[in-house]
Amino acid sequence: MHLPNQFSVRFAEALKSFVEDPSPFASMIRSTNDPKFGDYQANCAMPLSKQIGKNPRELASEIVEKLDLDAVCEPPEIAGPGFINLRLKDSFLLQSLSEMLTDPRCLVSVADPKRKVIVDFSSPNVAKPMHVGHIRSTVIGDAIARTLAFLGHDVITDNHLGDWGTQFGIIIYGYKHFGDPEKVDKNPVAELAALYRLVNQLIEYRKAKRAVEQIPSQLNEAKSEVTAAEQSLQDAGEPKAQKQAKKTLASAKKKVEALQSQAESLREKIEAVESDPDLLAKANAHPDVDNAVLQETVKLHQGDSENIALWTKFLPHCKDEINRIYNRLNVTFDHTLGESFYHSMLEPVVEDLEKRGLARDSEGAVCVFLDEFDAPMIVRKKDGAFLYATTDIATLKYRLEELNPDEILYVVDSRQSEHFDKLFAVARKIGMENVKMVHVNFGTVLGENGKPLKTRSGTLIGLEGLLDDAVNRAREVVCNPERIEKIDPPMDDAEREQVAQVVGHGAIKYADLSHHRTSDYSFSLDKMVALEGNTSAYVQYAYARTQGILRKAGVADADVTSIDAELNEFTHPAERALAIRLLRFEEALVSVHQDYAPNALVDYLYETAKAYAVFNDNCHVLKAESEAIASLRLALVALTGRVIRLALSLLGIDVVARM
Repeated sequence: MHLPNQFSVRFAEALKSFVEDPSPFASMIRSTNDPKFGDYQANCAMPLSKQIGKNPRELASEIVEKLDLDAVCEPPEIAGPGFINLRLKDSFLLQSLSEMLTDPRCLVSVADPKRKVIVDFSSPNVAKPMHVGHIRSTVIGDAIARTLAFLGHDVITDNHLGDWGTQFGIIIYGYKHFGDPEKVDKNPVAELAALYRLVNQLIEYRKAKRAVEQIPSQLNEAKSEVTAAEQSLQDAGEPKAQKQAKKTLASAKKKVEALQSQAESLREKIEAVESDPDLLAKANAHPDVDNAVLQETVKLHQGDSENIALWTKFLPHCKDEINRIYNRLNVTFDHTLGESFYHSMLEPVVEDLEKRGLARDSEGAVCVFLDEFDAPMIVRKKDGAFLYATTDIATLKYRLEELNPDEILYVVDSRQSEHFDKLFAVARKIGMENVKMVHVNFGTVLGENGKPLKTRSGTLIGLEGLLDDAVNRAREVVCNPERIEKIDPPMDDAEREQVAQVVGHGAIKYADLSHHRTSDYSFSLDKMVALEGNTSAYVQYAYARTQGILRKAGVADADVTSIDAELNEFTHPAERALAIRLLRFEEALVSVHQDYAPNALVDYLYETAKAYAVFNDNCHVLKAESEAIASLRLALVALTGRVIRLALSLLGIDVVARM
């Protein structure tokens, strides 16, 4: 039930006599939000009129004469300079709702052709706790994978774990110098996490000490740029010159602010260590900790027996830690092939690139030089170490040979854009020119102050702590005594806990997915768990209301399978508005695929829940004017519940029967 696509076919037929290739014009159909403009609007007459030299309204009239939409729409209306407004017939809507009642897919068609799509997402470094920065890749990737699979594509999910990099060098160094073997054996997850935090803090301290020395000169230079820009603004005469001077001044001031913020962050890191005698003593005893950690990593990669043994011992515990988070989020993967899986393939990858003439020596390192980029892609460093780029190329070759995909999606933050541009350029030169590769980039999670969400010590907030906070806040809002006492029969403790878990976890996911993935967004638990506005709690509550009506009607959801055949029109505008929303479900799912952006489905859910609220306020189901009207309204209630439940499941969010 993708009506714009169905209309496009009819419009393409009608436009054949006007243009050789009608498809671009036939696809210019969009849904409307205001019923006075119909349910859909075709905007092809105006651009086509410019191409063929006709009056757009006259052309629109000629197009309408050739359209074959009698079975679906009322007679089309021409508005303004040539818009063609389409209003669906009530009889068609009622028939479609009847078909939807008996279709477990809610009239969503299965993709043809079916594509094999690899979705590469989440990909944390396993030797350290997952933090807020991992939430976006995890929930966006999971929602995209679920949606594409439901649409009928062959989806393969892969969690490309960072299980072989510097983070393990940090843990190995920490264990050798600060670890208590007995404590680690008794409580490996907590102890390894503590060792990681300790060594990482010492590394950050050393980096901060070096960086803070450079700040004064950088700040003086930036302030000089501000002074020069202010003078340029005063001297600028023409408006164009003034505009450019203002732009330069704003940029210079922003640079000063960024340096001041950086200086504050560096001082905080230094103060955190120097105010703690024990930490300071450790920092002084390990002045070369950052280089020492790198050496432990090199030894691991070179097959050092001690480091390999420690890696083998620690890795399962590190995986257990992240799997616990995935279990809470209800996220699973078909493959979890970490960097270590590809390690033996890296040297052959470099050799292959050299044989193809794509890579060559550059000052001791091996680099791939690409005409479209200023900087090369380094695939082997001077010391023989490989890089992320080498592993990613090896991963691509493995996927091509073993999985033969049509499409690969990398759900990774926007900062990696240049890396993926280079990776895809290399991929096209090694036999993957027919595979569609997409960097599904995303923005940053911000605090309510507009800055990246961090703790007071400057570290990213742990993901598990955020989930706990969301569940606790949901318990306060949704399971507060005033609300609970109105529910009959009363909720027991187990049901309350289930509601808090479902609403809390759903709030985190929904809030993230409600923004277009490329946007930054501000994290606010109070807004996320609110029962009003575009939140998961609002949509989940709409679902719970549908289930409440079905219980009062004494019927199960599956029992609602038909609408009285005598009914041939809607009796209230709210019925019709809700019906239109329900039948646009597939349009929302296709939009998710087209832009790899789950917010299209979130927007659909919110609008559907709002339409249901209006319907619920205006159209009594159990006391309807007749049995025929009652059958329609009960069908709308059941279908709303089914669509909300299914749509939320595609976002990885559960529902509860009572709230």
